[in-house]
Amino acid sequence: MADRRLQVFMAVAKHLNFTRAADELFMSQPAVTFQIKQLEELYSTRLFERRHGNVSLTPAGELVLSYAEKIMALSDEMESRLAEMSGEMRGPLLIGASSSIAVSLLPHLLSEFNAIYPQVRACLIVANSENIERRIAEHTLDLGLIEAPSKLTGVASENCGTDELVVICAPDYPLAGSASITPKALVDYEYISREPGSGTREVTETYFRKNKIEPELLKLQMELGSPEAVKSVVKLGLGFAIVSRLVVEPEMENASLLVIPLKPALKRSLNLIYPQDRFRSRLASTFIDFSKNKLRELVA
Repeated sequence: MADRRLQVFMAVAKHLNFTRAADELFMSQPAVTFQIKQLEELYSTRLFERRHGNVSLTPAGELVLSYAEKIMALSDEMESRLAEMSGEMRGPLLIGASSSIAVSLLPHLLSEFNAIYPQVRACLIVANSENIERRIAEHTLDLGLIEAPSKLTGVASENCGTDELVVICAPDYPLAGSASITPKALVDYEYISREPGSGTREVTETYFRKNKIEPELLKLQMELGSPEAVKSVVKLGLGFAIVSRLVVEPEMENASLLVIPLKPALKRSLNLIYPQDRFRSRLASTFIDFSKNKLRELVA
């Protein structure tokens, strides 16, 4: 129901590339350019800067994007409410997840939910926990899955299980063969970390501080934005990392990475978050209930 021009604008803003936006929308690039031009003429302002082959949002474009996300969310909410009046479970479901959860748990969760409710269109946004929390607070996502309870006002959290974090390293790395390892012993080795804002990084730094090790003492080699990037670098023998045991299960099976438990153990909660003060559709409520039960089963 939302203005098609806003949908096109959001696709271009997401990719900052007209060609990729056209591919996503199954449109031609000239058609995408025309829609953006219409929107710019409507508001009498430029929404994108195009220089030397690069595309960026103007300040006006940033403002339009913030409102477009809210407009699209309200449009999706209306569609869900109308579906409920007809007794159907259908419509869009906007889900955010941290990269660790998106890699290890969401494929099982979404495939089973889709089998039960095939008319539901799940849209998954993958980002670090900080960004997912922010988008929930802004009401641009229906719900999120992150590794720690939310600290933001207006965001509700529900614990859905426990996840263990472990040290990983290459089979020929000096740590290989250790039955377990203490936080103090890790100070002597090269550390591959997640980026600031990551739930994994926040939990890990809190763990080191609780064990009287300041994170600044670690030999930080790299900060990477996804668990897959972290694992790839660790496989090269450039250092150790601390990741969810769930994320590294494939590498444990083929022995490309070794897992070393921390002593004391490092565990964290998996949390469903959603706007506290917003109408929650029957679809969102159904997915929340389904997710709570399924996540507890997956991490048991």
